[in-house]
Amino acid sequence: MQESFQQMQLLEQNLQNLMFQKQAFNMELSETSSALEELEKSGQDVFKIIGQLILKKQKDEVKKELEEKKKILEVRLNSIEKQEKTLTEKVQEQRDDLLKNQNKSK
Repeated sequence: MQESFQQMQLLEQNLQNLMFQKQAFNMELSETSSALEELEKSGQDVFKIIGQLILKKQKDEVKKELEEKKKILEVRLNSIEKQEKTLTEKVQEQRDDLLKNQNKSK
């Protein structure tokens, strides 16, 4: 029973880490989407910050980079959501098993 409890705690910890990753990717996706919206409002030339430099770049080039980044983030989020679902199910199964074993012990 102690081992099952430890397994459940480990699963919950993994789930929490996934949720933090998901939150970070959601924030990055939101920022990328906002950047794409602002890009549409801008003129033909735009500026991009790279490290400590600000470089003038073509709008189409920056748009392509942002769209690729957005697609990658969406794929990563989708993957994290699938992992989250699987881990949530495993945690629930572990809890159910613990409760059954606890009730049998009484």
